[in-house]
Amino acid sequence: MSEQQQVTFYEEVGGHDTFVRLVHSFYQGVSGDPELRALYPEADLGPAEVRFRMFLEQYWGGPTSYSDQRGHPRLRMRHHPFAVTVQMRDRWLHHMREAIDEVALAPVHEAILWDYLERAAHSLVNTPG
Repeated sequence: MSEQQQVTFYEEVGGHDTFVRLVHSFYQGVSGDPELRALYPEADLGPAEVRFRMFLEQYWGGPTSYSDQRGHPRLRMRHHPFAVTVQMRDRWLHHMREAIDEVALAPVHEAILWDYLERAAHSLVNTPG
């Protein structure tokens, strides 16, 4: 690899397979959480799982499938129709923490990923209470 070719976070953590496992584990938690599950309008969580995986893969330097299929992520706009409370944020973070722990990334990668997800979750709260 030349000096100009940088390895992305996506590649460092194992690429597609790692993100499939992470997001699948997360949605298993969501499916068993009635309060958080209620925020997902689709009867089948499969499409949400695919969208979230594509978003994370693209964000971390993987394929641009998310933008190719859905345009700019616009996270706040896409989450605006849903009442994202502090409690829902915390439930979301709980399931994400469990998914990250299950995937068992190297500590440095885990810290980087968790920092981003925690900040993103805090930024999406849009409803008091």
